[in-house]
Amino acid sequence: MSKDELLAFVRKNPIGIGCGLLSLVVGGCAYYRSGQVAESEAELLQKSMEGQRLASNLRNANQLQEHYEALVAANKVIDARLVRASQLTINLRYFYKIESETGVKLTTDPRISPPAVKKDAKAAFVPLPCNLSVQGTLPQLLGFLRRLESGTHYCRVLTFSLAGSVDRNSPLNLSVSVELLGLP
Repeated sequence: MSKDELLAFVRKNPIGIGCGLLSLVVGGCAYYRSGQVAESEAELLQKSMEGQRLASNLRNANQLQEHYEALVAANKVIDARLVRASQLTINLRYFYKIESETGVKLTTDPRISPPAVKKDAKAAFVPLPCNLSVQGTLPQLLGFLRRLESGTHYCRVLTFSLAGSVDRNSPLNLSVSVELLGLP
């Protein structure tokens, strides 16, 4: 086929040739884009997850100021109940106050050990171990333990030992190991 015959054929069938060329272009584009379907789906999934996260952030941000104020108030309450390791006299005064309120008698001075080496460098609080020996009646000793656990400072009873004598009228002896939550 010569050049003149080709031009004559195109002039006789312009619609058919135009549709053929258009279908080749569309087929080429579809073939080219078919490799990008997986990438496009992954991008769509990522964008939709980010949109859901942003929508969730907007919903949760409505009460953000109230939540912040509640956290600040709770932090103040916690801070007021913490023991400072450096304030030995104030810490000892706490045990003497419980002694006078419950009617027990401290047989030895409370020994608050220095804070142990922190295992976690990010930990804001340290446990302060303390050993106590008290003497009193059973109701007084139980009241003393209740006051320790529900008192001003955060306190955890680790171990305790209750001992009595043969004489029923003699006071009972209680040895307690506790941990106070404090700041270094």
